[in-house]
Amino acid sequence: MKILAIEASGQVAAVALSVDGRLVAEYRVDHRKTHSQTLVPMLDELRRMTELDLTALDAVAVTAGPGSFTGLRIGAATAKGMAFALGIPIVPVPTTDAIAWQLYGEGGIVCPMMDARRNQVYTGLYCFHPQMRGGRPQAEDMEVLTPPCAVPVEEILTRINSLGREVTFTGDGVGVSEAAIRSLVKVPYRFAPSWKNRQDAAALADLGALRYAEGITVSAEEFAPVYLRASQAEREAAERKKKEREEASAPSAPVEIVIRTMAPEEVPIEAAREAACLGHEAWNERQLMDVVARRDCVYLVAEATGQVIGHAGVRCVCGTGEVTNVCVDENRRRQGVGGMLLRELIRKGADIGIDAYTLEVRASNAAALKLYEKSGFVREGVRPGFYEDPADDAVILWRRD
Repeated sequence: MKILAIEASGQVAAVALSVDGRLVAEYRVDHRKTHSQTLVPMLDELRRMTELDLTALDAVAVTAGPGSFTGLRIGAATAKGMAFALGIPIVPVPTTDAIAWQLYGEGGIVCPMMDARRNQVYTGLYCFHPQMRGGRPQAEDMEVLTPPCAVPVEEILTRINSLGREVTFTGDGVGVSEAAIRSLVKVPYRFAPSWKNRQDAAALADLGALRYAEGITVSAEEFAPVYLRASQAEREAAERKKKEREEASAPSAPVEIVIRTMAPEEVPIEAAREAACLGHEAWNERQLMDVVARRDCVYLVAEATGQVIGHAGVRCVCGTGEVTNVCVDENRRRQGVGGMLLRELIRKGADIGIDAYTLEVRASNAAALKLYEKSGFVREGVRPGFYEDPADDAVILWRRD
């Protein structure tokens, strides 16, 4: 059984190859480079060094989330592309499961923490019950006490205290949460060593192989990463009032501009438009085609006198709308088209269960920041040095009504 593992859920980019339960190769980089720059060269080097025949692979294992929106998206696109081309399934593994698996056999509780910003962490609670069967570890040896979630750090620490058992903390969220851990945790605790406190493709490959043996796979077409955040669900009556308030306050679009759903046949033109607007950061035709027909996505175009002049899209993940694309023709900017697209996107997003929206944008893109802030988005964080070519910070914005 040959499993190729792809890890891109955080700053670490890593790939690994497992053959019949043996780790054959691993390539891992924890440095400020985009995964779009590193993953494919790493995969190619792994293939070359191991003389791997890709057609002999049984499956591709990939961290399914939670994690960085961009990282998960790149990892998912890479895994889906390989699985689709090779005709093999994908083994989705929750990111916190894979991090916890590195501490297999640890006594007490294992608490992976990934920094989710805004004093929140992506986390979960695990414990191990290795069976003295004289065999290899099994996936069932790991018990999930708290499934992957996005919560304030104080909430998971309170949960740990209530369990009354010693705990090992691991993950990149431990550093930013260390002060809270030291002041709030009432049970014995320790921190994982540096070589086991980040995402790891070797652990992912091992756990992915076990899940594959149990038949836990999806097709390339079915796979989509899972993004999490702290729950902020509202009562149905409040949601109706919110929708009515938005509709009442939204200004009417000019007569000559119509906002409507993007048709599949319009994807090639819109992909070219996006490439002209965003360069190497743009989504390609295949990526756009993959989401246009999905029920958990809304993709719209702005049409003026029979000609499409821009588009915008959002994807719903657990009630959160990730605004993935906003692009307006260069000749029609500063005319309110982007605002119209966003307003209709938010209105239609409610129909597929979205109650909050988030996106990231270059800190130097003043026009885009102004557009999003006028549309009700608020700056809630910065990822220093996130963009490259040219180098720039990423501003994280949210809209919660």
